[in-house]
Amino acid sequence: MRNSSRKYKRTVLRVVIASLACSCAVVEASGPVLPLGAVQVAAPPEYAEWHRKTTTCSGLSGEFRELQWYVVPGVSTFATSRGPQVGMWENRGGIHRIIIAGQYAGNEMVVRHEILHALLGRAGHPASYFVSRCHLTWESWDGSTAATELPGHDGTAAH
Repeated sequence: MRNSSRKYKRTVLRVVIASLACSCAVVEASGPVLPLGAVQVAAPPEYAEWHRKTTTCSGLSGEFRELQWYVVPGVSTFATSRGPQVGMWENRGGIHRIIIAGQYAGNEMVVRHEILHALLGRAGHPASYFVSRCHLTWESWDGSTAATELPGHDGTAAH
């Protein structure tokens, strides 16, 4: 009976240690909270071209391969602490994440708007970059649906 009790305790201890190790890995790997339903995706080939166009118009540099891409499938907006958005950029701990509402995943202006945030490394919309140099607002985008008011539209931002 003593051997089986010892064996049982070792098994329980292994399960507890494994559970703790897994829970720590999940917390560390998950990082910042993403919008509900967001899934990581491989960037479509056109995103690399849009990144190049955005570095060109802005005069800024940045590594495309360092961006992490997420899409919230099947939605036109997703909930954030700032209200509904069509796109979002965040940098937490040196990780640049771009999240796009699924219905805008192919919208060049929305994707490039978020790329410009990543290149600038900050929130906010300096007109010299977003309007004058790169035309990455609903109002300044040539051929865009600039006249359409969208949820999350604040007059200058794609998100």
